[in-house]
Amino acid sequence: MQYIRLGHTDLNVSRIALGLGFRGQSSEREAQRTVEHAIDSGINFIDCANKYHLRTSARDEHVRCEEILGRVLATRRDEVVITSKVGAEAGHGLDGGGCTANNIMQQIDHSLRYLGTDNIDLYLLHVFDPITPLEETLRTMDDLVKSGKVRYIGCCNYQAWQVCRALWLADRMDTASFACVQNNYSLLNRGLEREMFPLVRDQRLGVMAFSPLAVGLLSGLYKASNPPGAGSPWYERRDEYDLVFRGDAGFVVETARTVAEQRGVTMPQLAINWVLAHEEVSVAISGSDSIKQLDDNLGALGWELSEEELSTLNERFVELTIW
Repeated sequence: MQYIRLGHTDLNVSRIALGLGFRGQSSEREAQRTVEHAIDSGINFIDCANKYHLRTSARDEHVRCEEILGRVLATRRDEVVITSKVGAEAGHGLDGGGCTANNIMQQIDHSLRYLGTDNIDLYLLHVFDPITPLEETLRTMDDLVKSGKVRYIGCCNYQAWQVCRALWLADRMDTASFACVQNNYSLLNRGLEREMFPLVRDQRLGVMAFSPLAVGLLSGLYKASNPPGAGSPWYERRDEYDLVFRGDAGFVVETARTVAEQRGVTMPQLAINWVLAHEEVSVAISGSDSIKQLDDNLGALGWELSEEELSTLNERFVELTIW
C-alpha cells in the first residue's frame, strides 16, 4: 500500500480509499466484510456519507452505511481515517436542511451515533448549497472543529470558484478552512484540470477523486457494440450510454482497453493508476461492492504508466458529466 499526507493536514492516508456507496451490494454482511478486508489490505481511509444506504435484498429495507462502518469501528477505530458528509439535499429528503447551521448540527450528532465514534476525521459538505449563506455554513463547521467532533473539513462537488470563495471567507472570518476537495475525476471526466488543479496546487489542498472508473464505463465490461445488461448501472440510462460511445468518449474507452491489454493489467487498474499519476490527486476512491472488486482495484498500485502510455491515453480531452 502507498500512503500520502492529505493536503496540509496531519492525516496520513492510503492512496486508495474505500467508498461506501455500495451501488451493487445488498448484503450487510458482505459489505462489512469488504470494509474489514480493505483495512486488512492496508487501506486506512474509508469514505462515507449520511446519505449512503445499503438496500438489503432479504428485507428490502435501507440500512445506513454509517451503521455498517460503525460495526467495524467498534474494534478498529484507531486503524482508520474516516469521512462523512452532510448537506446532500437542499430543501427536501433525508438531509432536508442542506448546509444550514441547524441541519449540520443535527446531522453530525446522527452520524457520530451511527458510527459509534466521538469524532470524524474529515467532514465534508456534500454539495454546494446555493440557498444557505456560506458564512453560516462555515461558522457552523468551525464550531464542529472547535468542539472536537470534527478534525478537518472539506467539500464535495464544488466548482473551483466556490472553493476559492469558501477559502477567502474562512480567512476573513478566521474560521476552519477546507483541507480537501472531493470531486469526480477520470479519463472520461477531466474537468478538474482546467481550474481546480491549479487552485489546489496553490492552496495545498488534498484531492479525493471519486468515480475513477466513470460509473463502471472504464471497468472493461462495456463496449459500444454491446448494450448494457439488465441490473447494470447503465441499463436504465441507455441514451447516456450510447452518447458515451460516440466520438471522443468512446475513443478513450477503447484506447484504455487497448493500453490495458498491452500492459497486462485490467481496465480498472489502468484507470485508477492514471488518476493517481496526477500529482494533484491525493487519493482515488474505490467504489468496490465486493472483496473481489477491491482486490482488483488494489492492483492499480506498485507500477507506473510510461510517458508513451500517458500520451496515448491523454490524446483526447473528455469532460462528461456522469454519475
